[in-house]
Amino acid sequence: MLIHIVARGKIGRSPEAELVDRYLKRVSWPTKITELPDTGGKLPPVEPSTRIVMLDETGESPGSVKLATRIGEWRDDGVREIRFMIGAADGFDDAERAQADLLLSFGRMTWPHMLARAMLAEQIWRASSILANHPYHREG
Repeated sequence: MLIHIVARGKIGRSPEAELVDRYLKRVSWPTKITELPDTGGKLPPVEPSTRIVMLDETGESPGSVKLATRIGEWRDDGVREIRFMIGAADGFDDAERAQADLLLSFGRMTWPHMLARAMLAEQIWRASSILANHPYHREG
């Protein structure tokens, strides 16, 4: 199963990019990052067995275990790609949101675009560790 992050904006060489790399290197699934300009650009085609997760302030704020469980269900159902979409500063419009299998929010606070990418990478690593029964995640 491919974990594919499609993000608007270039992260460049930054502390956030180092965090993204650090977490994604730990993930046991293959990972890919596609960066798009803030506007325009061509989205990679979506294969039939792809699940779309959009980071969106209107989305669900599941706990880490619940997100890991959803990812595990998709994996077990034979999903070939989970595509995590990070929009530009204005987010996604209603038509784009309607195409998502999951709208995911990191809470009610507003997060910088590049920090959201690092937070997503950490949650992907956390989900993979939960599903592998790795001791990284602790429920309190």
